[in-house]
Amino acid sequence: MAHGNRPGRPHGDRERSLPQSARERTLVLPGEELPTHGLRPGTGTYRTSGKIYASVLGFVQERPPFVQVTPLSGRYIPKPDDTIIGYVADVQGTFWLLDIGAPRWAPLHMTGTPWKIEIGETDQYLKVGDAVLVRVENLDATGRIGVTMIGEGLGRLDGGAIVTISPAKIPRVIGRKGSMIESIIRITGARAAVGQNGRIWIDGTPEAIVQVRQALEMIEDTGHRSGLTERVQELLRSSPRPAREEPIRRPPNPAAPNLDREDPVPPGDANEADIPNDAE
Repeated sequence: MAHGNRPGRPHGDRERSLPQSARERTLVLPGEELPTHGLRPGTGTYRTSGKIYASVLGFVQERPPFVQVTPLSGRYIPKPDDTIIGYVADVQGTFWLLDIGAPRWAPLHMTGTPWKIEIGETDQYLKVGDAVLVRVENLDATGRIGVTMIGEGLGRLDGGAIVTISPAKIPRVIGRKGSMIESIIRITGARAAVGQNGRIWIDGTPEAIVQVRQALEMIEDTGHRSGLTERVQELLRSSPRPAREEPIRRPPNPAAPNLDREDPVPPGDANEADIPNDAE
């Protein structure tokens, strides 16, 4: 693969004269040399012969001390401590296999839940097709993905709807310091849980769910353009705000929304609680 600058692209002194927002929206091809400004190679990049190049098609972003490339699309690649949404794809005597949208399924062992489960009882707690909010706990050298349901805000996702977008657009869904998802929740009255694997759980009135879907579609399609926060807010406010009888319950961390209870409740327990819940 040839390395070097593409003709007609701003680099060097011309690139340094651009504002940060413009530099962050520079589209690069795999193998294209990146302006480093003294930064180190981050995700979506590699270094060779003292220079840094893009390893994927995407947008250059400077996140000191790193320069990185956010891909336009691609499968989810797990990282430790990611909060993700998985579907139960298979049930075994001591664990469940989760489809997390990655190249490999992730086993969730019964010891990785807050439930006291006997061997062979796993199907009484989670069934094929159930959705869960879990955290990536570890990755081993063979590529095995370890996940856990133990932790604040983790558990089974009951009701609502799950929308899937490119994992590369999740930082835009969350926004800087949670600003985007917080704004969506505030305007629509919906509840949400955002997975780093590109899956977003939303719940609320049918009108609220439709509004959130529309906002996510806008982020998916135009998240690389400037003024995203303003455009999403204008979209949401252009339709009537859905009525609700109770105040919105919002978690302190929109990137890993709270389930509004300390532990997930196994199926069949009485009084099961509802799950409440741009980077400009």
